[in-house]
Amino acid sequence: MSISLERRYADRLEQFSARHAFLVDLAMVLALMGCATLGGSLTLPSADPPDQDKTATVLMGVACLVLLKHRIHPRTTVVVAGGCTVAAVVLGYLVTPLLLAPVMAALYWLAALTDRRSTRAYGLTTLVAVTLAAVFSDSMNHVSLLLRTIGPIFWLMLPLAAGKMTQLRRAYLRSVQARAEHAERTREEEARLRVTEERMRIARELHDVVAHHMALANAQAGTAAHLALTHPEQTQKILTDLTGTTSSALRELKAALGLLRQDDSGDGTGPGSAELEPAPGLARLPELVSACESAGLEVTVTTEGEPQPLSPGVDLTAFRIVQEALTNVTKHATAEAARVRLAYTGSRLLITVTNDGTSKPEAPQGRGFGVMGMRERAHSIGGELCAGPRPQGGFEVTTALPLQPTTLPEGTTP
Repeated sequence: MSISLERRYADRLEQFSARHAFLVDLAMVLALMGCATLGGSLTLPSADPPDQDKTATVLMGVACLVLLKHRIHPRTTVVVAGGCTVAAVVLGYLVTPLLLAPVMAALYWLAALTDRRSTRAYGLTTLVAVTLAAVFSDSMNHVSLLLRTIGPIFWLMLPLAAGKMTQLRRAYLRSVQARAEHAERTREEEARLRVTEERMRIARELHDVVAHHMALANAQAGTAAHLALTHPEQTQKILTDLTGTTSSALRELKAALGLLRQDDSGDGTGPGSAELEPAPGLARLPELVSACESAGLEVTVTTEGEPQPLSPGVDLTAFRIVQEALTNVTKHATAEAARVRLAYTGSRLLITVTNDGTSKPEAPQGRGFGVMGMRERAHSIGGELCAGPRPQGGFEVTTALPLQPTTLPEGTTP
């Protein structure tokens, strides 16, 4: 608690100093002038005071007034303050911290505002000059040579160290602020990326649900209208299947929208939450085949190798790719049959969906969102997908999926 209070008051003091720099500098100069004047009147008990009182006052006044320019010209300030201090010591004034106050302030600002090279050059030169003046000054004859040397060095090294610590602290605070700003920018970019990825995932899911069921419903309705007069019993069965297709579409749309309406609690008890169905997988292939057959497309499914368990993400991706491939056959091809081949090889699942039909005249040119969505789904779990016309006629979709999803390299977008 005390540390936070000290930090708060220190920050407020720095802010006040930045807003009212001249007033702060003027108050500092007046305080140092008083210290220097008092220091000029001090003498050792056995020593006589010097006669040049006015000279000392002028020298210390100049040393203090030059500090008003320490923010702009810290090197010049040290040179002038140091020269005035050396002159006062040579005139016989006693070397005390009060007399050294102006040059100590100048050294502090030199270390705080300049680079290390300037601090060493100007600071050490000033320190040596003042120390030599103290060693050979008549006012220090009654003091041992050791004290005459150590005293000025100690008092002048203190502001240099304090100024350098201030400079390091400011550099540290700047680096902390820069890291915080970088982290904030990175967090915002990551949030935007997550929103984009989630939007694309929802778009793929809705496309698969709507496109598949609407294509099947359209095909079933067209077949029923064609057979209504000649085959009423078969028409009745197709209409029953059409009801199941639309119901399935509504259920999957409700599930997809329910995920969007779930609250952050994740327990499904928030407002608007509903009982959601499990994500579809390859176990629902018979249902998909039956729906396609009711729309006039005969689908043959063959499995090679020993079926292995799939992770939920891979299972959903495999089902959606097969679903979209069969939907494209229903919508864009004249084929009456399609083949689905599932091959389990090692750690991968190979899926091939082929048909021998030709494109319908009204079918749009290009691959559209269907093929692009299938490729994005495959890439999102570390798989690959190829789709295109077959040399012997028809169309083929081939994909290789890992049995367990893999993480994409950083920076890649599925």
